[in-house]
Amino acid sequence: MSNKIIQLNEGVIKEELKDLVRKSVEETLNELLDKEAEALTNAGKYERTADRRGYRSGHYQRNLTTTSGDVNLKIPKLKGVAFETAIIERYQRRESSVEEALIEMYLAGVSVRRVEDITEALWGSRVSPATISELNKKAYVHIEEWRNRPLQAGSYPYVYVDGIYLKRNWGGEFENVAILVAIGVTEDGYREVLGAAEGMKEDKESWTQFLKWLKSRGLSGVRLVIGDRCLGMVESVAEVFPEAKYQRCVVHFYRNIFTATPRAKMKLISRMLKAIHAQESKEAAREKAKQVAATLREMRLNEAAKKLDAGIEETLTYMIFPSEHWTKIRTTNMIERMNREIKRRTKVVGTFPDGNSALMLVCARLRYVSGTQWGSKRYLNMKRLEFMDMQVPETEAI
Repeated sequence: MSNKIIQLNEGVIKEELKDLVRKSVEETLNELLDKEAEALTNAGKYERTADRRGYRSGHYQRNLTTTSGDVNLKIPKLKGVAFETAIIERYQRRESSVEEALIEMYLAGVSVRRVEDITEALWGSRVSPATISELNKKAYVHIEEWRNRPLQAGSYPYVYVDGIYLKRNWGGEFENVAILVAIGVTEDGYREVLGAAEGMKEDKESWTQFLKWLKSRGLSGVRLVIGDRCLGMVESVAEVFPEAKYQRCVVHFYRNIFTATPRAKMKLISRMLKAIHAQESKEAAREKAKQVAATLREMRLNEAAKKLDAGIEETLTYMIFPSEHWTKIRTTNMIERMNREIKRRTKVVGTFPDGNSALMLVCARLRYVSGTQWGSKRYLNMKRLEFMDMQVPETEAI
């Protein structure tokens, strides 16, 4: 057996593999461009047929930055027919994943010089300050267009609302900025991000302005608003959507009671509270709540019992809607999961230069998620709600 030890230079191997992938991407894209030219002219290179619709006239070169590095594209020139590629838009120079990453870095407050260094390390090409600035302008325009788009899905029976707190630098001092977010469930049962806006804080004025803005863009048919009982939000819902009911998030309600509960007794009390919302009717839940409140007083947890008595009714609103929807409309878990994803993405930023930068990055993430399976997969079967409407007289409808 040979005693020779083979040493591998990992850096060189990675570079060779990256170059191999880049060349493969380049060859594949150029072959696809040639195939498109053949389809448009109805003839191959140098082929003369009666059905030919145009002629080749050489090609011109374009650079495209991809996640594999810069590739050199040979765009066919055609006479008698316009060459329009479905692979690469006429003026598109960057793969969407590269562009989105640049936008996120800029919005996150990463310096232009640092963005240049990062792009060179990741994709083998340095992005110019002018390109970064142009992408930033483009991002703001696109995000604002999406943020202010008309809401055209018809009615939105269920609307979830919540606030996300991020840090911003204001006059050399750090302070919280609240980004108010609303997600709706359409009459067909699909989820849609309705909007996000900056609020100085979660108060009545901010919530009222936010809800009026959503209404002005087409939000209608709201039957139930699900949220935490933050200051002013309940009053704002009643003012802007007077026909809508309010559902207080059950999870947040439990947490509020836990603030008046000894740690050693939390598990026991948690089971007691869950038993209330495990009931099959509103009347049964009310009766169970009375029993739990009495037990809490016997345990000398008067403050916890007081919180239960004061807030229980707001947590039972969901029970007048179809039972098949209960588990998904009694908490804000759906929007909370979205908020956790946003916080994960913004955590690396730390403090934003201003509130608008925070809003733009939040909206960029919301727009991205809404375009995935999250927005295209049916969340609820709304036929049960339609059926319930048919069974209830108009004067008693939900």
